[in-house]
Amino acid sequence: MTVLSAEERRERLSKEYPVWPKRTLPDHFREQAGRFGARPAVMTEDREFTYAELWEQAERYAKSLIQLGVGRREHVALLLANEPEAVSLMIAVWMVGAVCVPINTMLRDEELKYILKQSDSRWLFLHQFAGGVMHAEGVLRIQDELPLLKQTVCIQNTEHALDDSFMPWEEFLKLQREVLDEQLNARAELSRYADEVADIIYTSGSTGQPKGVMITHDMFLRCAYATALSRGFEDGRRIFTALPLYHVFALVEGILALSFVGGAHIMVPGFAPLQTLQILEKRRANDMLCVPSMLVALINHPEVQGFDLSSLYALMCAAAPAPVSVWQRAIDILKLTEICTGYGGTEVTASTAHTEIGDAIETVVTRVGRIKPGGIGGMPEFGGFNVQYKTVDPATGEDLPAGEIGDLTVRGNIVTKGYYNKPEETFAAIDKDGWFRTGDLGRLDENGYIELLGRSKEMYKISGENVAPKEVEDVINKHPAVAQAYVVGVKDPQTVETGAAFIELRQGHSCTRMEIVDFCNEHLARFKVPRHVWFVTSTDWPITGNGKIQKFRLQEMAERRLSERGKSKEPV
Repeated sequence: MTVLSAEERRERLSKEYPVWPKRTLPDHFREQAGRFGARPAVMTEDREFTYAELWEQAERYAKSLIQLGVGRREHVALLLANEPEAVSLMIAVWMVGAVCVPINTMLRDEELKYILKQSDSRWLFLHQFAGGVMHAEGVLRIQDELPLLKQTVCIQNTEHALDDSFMPWEEFLKLQREVLDEQLNARAELSRYADEVADIIYTSGSTGQPKGVMITHDMFLRCAYATALSRGFEDGRRIFTALPLYHVFALVEGILALSFVGGAHIMVPGFAPLQTLQILEKRRANDMLCVPSMLVALINHPEVQGFDLSSLYALMCAAAPAPVSVWQRAIDILKLTEICTGYGGTEVTASTAHTEIGDAIETVVTRVGRIKPGGIGGMPEFGGFNVQYKTVDPATGEDLPAGEIGDLTVRGNIVTKGYYNKPEETFAAIDKDGWFRTGDLGRLDENGYIELLGRSKEMYKISGENVAPKEVEDVINKHPAVAQAYVVGVKDPQTVETGAAFIELRQGHSCTRMEIVDFCNEHLARFKVPRHVWFVTSTDWPITGNGKIQKFRLQEMAERRLSERGKSKEPV
């Protein structure tokens, strides 16, 4: 297919939006439904919804929300699989002036209960089964401990009957009949302030307790527009991703960014290499969003060469580093001409930086990009960008000269103002001038590229998912045979990092690795369960003079043990 140059695409996009249209997400989607009504907006393997259909569906859902009793600024939790209805429901929640609280579908009962409580969610929409978890059963176990929760609406997607305490999705849809267009329009008119919070999205913290990041309508749209501009989205681009909508990666870099060019977001409930290849071919995808573990599985699939992927030319692979060999094989096997990685996070809405189109693989591997151009959405005082970065001394917080290694800090119009109902954590993360401390160690090189050198704190990432060691430690320490446990992240060829647990057993007790793994599986999302488990004695712990465990020594111990058993088939 013929593709305009990146500069031509950016120029065309800039002409389409000569002035920043500061508005809410529903106002944006209403406008795009008028411009791109007949084009597909969301596609699955066997279904598709045009921009007009997506908007009409959102209006119907919004009427049902009003009749249900959802009030302005109330919090609506969404525990939903990657399905088109989830997109329309998000727009509907925004339309009635409420706030979306998207929740990771891999979470278990205690994790879910914490978020529903901490977020003050009044309403919950869920798929009966999603993310490999039977959520309907889990919600039943915890709902009596959620006094603020007014109603749970459940989409049945298994043969199991729903509990009477749930409102079936079909009954929810019938509520729309009771609401007139005038009532919907009146509510929408009250909900058109672009600086109101649209979403509270939870991200793991170093304390182990998730924090709810507040993101406004305007932040979402500015960040998404900057992505479309930075990556040079052409008119009608089609992006495939298996990434979940409860993360900003898929929502902002996919659906929202595509909406500026009338493009299509191709979604699946979960990642499977063969299904991905089939859909890439069937839906003629031009671009793909993924994390390295997905990319590795895709290019290693034995049938990858048997599919017609001639429409695919672009790829954004981020959230964790990938080696040169993976990028090179992806280019060779998938015939890619535009590759990109990026840097950002929930607190900065999504990505703040991308590598440039045409950058060498070595740059993509060693850097995470330069700040995205903001275009009409950027800040004049930041040279037209949405954000600015600097490094500070990790110990003193003092600014460091350009090029020096330190804690990366960022501020701008897409940086959150804080965490919901967590003033202490907000104060610790964001200073009086709006600088957010990312917790990442890095520097800005002479060309303006960000080089990441590790994380200042102990958190690690598994296939792009944050894991707080303390959260895992707290679970293991509840096991009756455990005296104390500590968890560190170690390198892993499949998921970039994985968890390694060191455990001291109580005197007179015994336990096996599998018993610990099974115990963790009962209380944690699967990706948080440590892959490596070692039992140690009380004299094995590396301890400082004041009695603290030296985590970096544990990490060294883990790496050493893995190296020694490198080619062993035994569980470690």
